[in-house]
Amino acid sequence: MSTFEISRRDLFLASTAMAGGLAATSIITGTAEAATPKSDVKSPGFKRFKLGDFEITTLLDGLRAGDGPHPTFGANQTQETVAELLRNNFLPETKFVNGFIPVLINTGSELVLVDTGFGAGGHENGLGQLENNLKAAGYTPDQVTVVLITHMHGDHIGGLMNGETPAFANARYVGGQIEYDFWTDAARTGTPAENNAKAVNAKVKPLADKFTFIKAGDEVVSGITSEAAYGHTPGHMIFHVESAGKRLVLTADTANHYVASLQRPEWEVSFDGDKAMAAETRKRVFDKISADKVPFIGYHMPFPGVGYAEKLETGYRFVPVTYQFDV
Repeated sequence: MSTFEISRRDLFLASTAMAGGLAATSIITGTAEAATPKSDVKSPGFKRFKLGDFEITTLLDGLRAGDGPHPTFGANQTQETVAELLRNNFLPETKFVNGFIPVLINTGSELVLVDTGFGAGGHENGLGQLENNLKAAGYTPDQVTVVLITHMHGDHIGGLMNGETPAFANARYVGGQIEYDFWTDAARTGTPAENNAKAVNAKVKPLADKFTFIKAGDEVVSGITSEAAYGHTPGHMIFHVESAGKRLVLTADTANHYVASLQRPEWEVSFDGDKAMAAETRKRVFDKISADKVPFIGYHMPFPGVGYAEKLETGYRFVPVTYQFDV
């Protein structure tokens, strides 16, 4: 008989044994799954990598799910136009998740925290997790030597103070002069900017004597330099980080959604104070990032927030970092 032939009896016995084995496996697996408690261990809230001689750690302050992205993103577009873009990118049409990602930079001589998340005011909504994730990454708030503020919206300055006490006891502070002057101007009273101005008065003003207020182009510490990126707020800035010939850009809130804001940079964003200026800034900043092929960290990009911008006909595609910094 050929080695490829098999009798009906052998086939029957083989199939019976196989079926019995599958049934037993199914029963055992089902019992094991039912008896095993589900893990409550959360995904790490930090991502660490090297940039030249610097150590970069992105820290998740939290995730917030809600309705949208339209009209928060694409307010000058129809719901269907925004929905079509989302469908084409495998995203839900009426729901989205917003993340908040401060950055810690260890230069070897300075420990620089860029933005501070919501602080204790976010705890009720599952936000304000910066301190927990900072500690999980092996650092404490007291070790931070510089707190750098990209702009003064509440989700960036909320963690500056713990009640009446500075959250980073040994730090000095750096922020934009234009930004501070705008939010502390009494002219904000009675305008849509009033609530955020109150947050600046509560969180930033008590620390004003410890702040160095800079202009665009100034160096923060060696290897970290500011650049104007106005529009989102009047004094919004981005920061170039360079060490041992390696570069990245901290784009803060230049783009707040990895599809809607990048693939369609001209679409209006409700968070942007000057929508036309913000759109021009997005194009300028990401034209340069995509042309130079340098990585960037966006405060609201998908965690851990690190990626590249690939130039498209209509905008840019966010390309998340995978193992580039691990080899």
